[in-house]
Amino acid sequence: MLWKDSPSRKALLLNGARQVGKTTSVRMFAKENYAHFVEVNFLKYPDAKAAFDGSLDTRTIILNLSAIGFGPFEEGRTLVFFDEIQECPKARTAIKFLVEEAKYDYIESGSLLGINYKDIPSYPVGFEEEIMVYPLDFEEFLWAKGISGDVISLLKECYAKTVPVPLPIHEQISRYWREYLVVGGMPDVVRAFVEQNDFRQVVKAQRSIMTTYKADISKYAGNYRSAAQQVFNAIPSELGKQDKRFVLANLEQGASRRKYDNPTQWIVDAGLAYYSFNTKALELPFEATENRSLYKLYLVDTGLMSSMLLHNLQLRVMNGDIGINEGALAENQIACALAAKGIPLHYYDHKSRQELDFVLPNNGKIDIVEVKSGSNYRKHASLDAAIERYADKIGRSIVFGPCNVEQGENATYLPLYMSVFF
Repeated sequence: MLWKDSPSRKALLLNGARQVGKTTSVRMFAKENYAHFVEVNFLKYPDAKAAFDGSLDTRTIILNLSAIGFGPFEEGRTLVFFDEIQECPKARTAIKFLVEEAKYDYIESGSLLGINYKDIPSYPVGFEEEIMVYPLDFEEFLWAKGISGDVISLLKECYAKTVPVPLPIHEQISRYWREYLVVGGMPDVVRAFVEQNDFRQVVKAQRSIMTTYKADISKYAGNYRSAAQQVFNAIPSELGKQDKRFVLANLEQGASRRKYDNPTQWIVDAGLAYYSFNTKALELPFEATENRSLYKLYLVDTGLMSSMLLHNLQLRVMNGDIGINEGALAENQIACALAAKGIPLHYYDHKSRQELDFVLPNNGKIDIVEVKSGSNYRKHASLDAAIERYADKIGRSIVFGPCNVEQGENATYLPLYMSVFF
C-alpha cells in the first residue's frame, strides 16, 4: 500500500527466482486494490510482444494490447502487470513512457532479470522501484501453519530481551523449524505440506520446481549451460563437506576458474544461489580484503536443497538430526535469512586454521555469526580467538544452535529459528 499511495509512484519491479510467489502476490494485491487487473505474461502469450513493436506511447501500446484481447483499461482504476518481462525487452524500455503519462499503475515481474539486462534497448532508469522477492521465511511459514501472532510476538520479545523462550513453546517452534528445513519456503511446496499433510506431495512439488530451474539453465544459459548445470547440481554436496567451500576441482579434474566463473555468476544472477566470499582480514569494508576465488555457494531455498541432498532422509531431520551432512541445511538456511535482508555474505578464514561462518558489518563494527547444528554449540575456538585478537572491532557475537536463548561470556546463544529476527 505504501507504493500504491505514493503520489509519485514508479513502476514496481519484482525481482527474484522463479516460483517464489511473485505472480500470486500481485494477483492478490490487485484483487484487493483495483477495479481492473490486466495481466500480460510474455512467456505464456508471446504474441503480446508485438504490442511494443511500434511507438512506445501509452495510447499506442494500450490500443495494441486491447486489439490482442487484453483489458479492460480504465484510467486511474487499472493495474497493468507485465509478467516474465525479461521475454520482452521493449516492454521494459516502454516503462519510462508509460509511467510518465501516469494513466495506469504498472507492476513488472521476471524470473531471470539479472541475466537479461543486456537485451534492453534503453534501461528505464529512475522510473522503476525494485523489490527483491524471496521464498517464505520462517515467520511466514509459521503464518501458513496458523501459528498465533501472540506466539510469534513472544518469540520476538525473547529475542529482543535475550531471555529464554518458555520451554513448551521453544520445543514446538524447534520442531516447526526442522520441518521448515526440509519443506523450505517455496509457496507451492508449503501449500502442499500444510494443506495435504502428505510428504510425497512436498517432494513432488520440489522436484517440479527443480525441473523448471534446470530447464531455465538449458534454455537461457547459452554456451554456459553445461558448466552452469554442473555448478548448480554440485551446490548441496559442496555444502555437505566439513569446510563447505565450493571447490572447482570437485567438479572435474583440472577444472579452471576460466571455465566456471561465468557459469557460476550466471547461477547467482539468475537468483538460484548466493555467493559468500572469503575475507582474509577482519577489516571493513570486507570487499577490500575479499578473495573472490574462495567462496561458498548457498542455494536460494533450503527445502530444495534438502530434496537434492538428503535422498529420503528428511524424516531424520524432522525428528531432530539436523547435523546430517555437516549441518549444511542449517547453515544454508541462515545464509538465506541474511541474504533476504540484503546483507552481502562473507566468511572469514585465517590461514585455514580459524574460520567464522559469517561476518557482517554493523555500524562500524563487525558482527560474527556462527552456526552450530550439534550439542557442542558452546565450543567455538575460532570465535573466541577472533574476539581475543580483535576485541575493539567486534560488535555482536551470535551463535545459532539447537538451544534456547542463553547469554555466554563471549557469545549470545540463540535457537536456530531466531535467525529470522536477526
